[in-house]
Amino acid sequence: MIAVTEKISDKLENPGLLFEWGLKSLLFAAFFELVLYRLVSRLGMHLGKLAEKYEAVRIGFRTLSSLGFVLLNMTAILVFLILGILLIQKMRTKLWVGQWDKVVIPLVALLVACTVGYLFFPPAMLGSVVYNILAFGILVFLLVEYWGTHRLWSQRLMVGTFFLGITGWLYYQTMSTSYGLLNILDVPPLVHEVNRLGEALMVLSSILVFWAYGSTSFVTKNKSQRKWGLTLLISGGGVFLLLLFMDYFLSLWSPATALEVRKAGEGIGWIFQMGMGYTFYLPFAFYVAGFTCWAYTVIKLVLIGRLAGYGLGLMFMAGYALQLSHLTLMVVLGLMLLNIDKRGSLGRLRKKIHDEPLYQPIRPVYGEQTP
Repeated sequence: MIAVTEKISDKLENPGLLFEWGLKSLLFAAFFELVLYRLVSRLGMHLGKLAEKYEAVRIGFRTLSSLGFVLLNMTAILVFLILGILLIQKMRTKLWVGQWDKVVIPLVALLVACTVGYLFFPPAMLGSVVYNILAFGILVFLLVEYWGTHRLWSQRLMVGTFFLGITGWLYYQTMSTSYGLLNILDVPPLVHEVNRLGEALMVLSSILVFWAYGSTSFVTKNKSQRKWGLTLLISGGGVFLLLLFMDYFLSLWSPATALEVRKAGEGIGWIFQMGMGYTFYLPFAFYVAGFTCWAYTVIKLVLIGRLAGYGLGLMFMAGYALQLSHLTLMVVLGLMLLNIDKRGSLGRLRKKIHDEPLYQPIRPVYGEQTP
C-alpha cells in the first residue's frame, strides 16, 4: 500500500505533458516571433523602396509580418500558461521549491496581474515605472537564489553579467520615464552610458553562456573531448579574428567594398536595434561570437532535455530592449527555469510512469496458499 500511495503522489505532483509541450511550443513560437515580427518586419521597413517597386516583395513582407504578429500573441499566451503552471507546481510540490519562493511567487503573480491589467487599461508613465521596478525586484531575488544553488563561478558570472546587462535597460527606461513623468527636461544622469554598458554586458553574457553550460574541459582525460575542445577553440578563434579585422583587410583590398560592407552593417544594426535593442556599436565580431556561443549551447541543452536550454533561449530571445510586457515575462520565466534546472531534465521532472498497474498483489512468503 505504501508503494501505491507513493505512485499516486507522484502522479499528483507530476506537471504533466502540458508543461513539457507548452515549454517546447513557447521556445519555437518565441524564436519565429523574433525572426518574423521583430526582425523581418523591420527589414521590410528598411527595404521600402524595393517593396514599392515589386508587388510580390510587398505582399511577402506583409504576410510574414502578419504571421509574426500571430506568433507574438501565441508567445504571450504560452508565457502566461507556463508561468501559471510553474507557480502552481511551486506551491504544490517540494521538487520545484526555491529558497526565495515566499517572495518570488507573490511578486511574479503580481507582475502577471499587472500585465493582464495593462491589457485592459493601458498604463501611463507611472504604470511603466512601477512595472519596471517590480520586474527589477523579481530579478534580484531570482539572481540571489541562482547564486545560492549554483556553485560554479562560470555560471554565477554568466547570470550576474546578464542581470547587470538587463538592469542597464531597466535603468534607462525607468529614469527616462520618471523624468518625463515629472516634466524634467534635463537628461537623466548617466542614462546613455549605462544603456550602452548594459548592451555590452548582454553581449558578454551571451559569450559566457558557452563557458557556463556548453563548453568542454581542456583538462579532461578523454582524448576525443580534448580534441573537440581544441578544434572548437582554434576554429572559433580564427573566425572571430577574421571578423574582427575584416574591415581593415577589406579596406586594403578595395575601399569601395569596405564602404559597402559598412553600410550593410549599419542596416543590420538598425534592424536589430528596432527589433531587439542592440545598436551594434561594438565590433561586429563580438555579436557574432555571442550569437554562436548562445545558439550552440541552447541547441545542445534542449536536445538533452535540460531546462537550462529553454531558460537561456527565452532570456536572450527577449532581447535587450524589453519594449513589450511579455518579453519581461520571458526573462523572468527563463531565470526561474535556470533555478530549477538542477532538479533534473524535463523527462525526470515529468516522472515518466510506464503503463503498468499501480497495485500488484504480493505473493505469500511461504508459497501459494491451497484451498
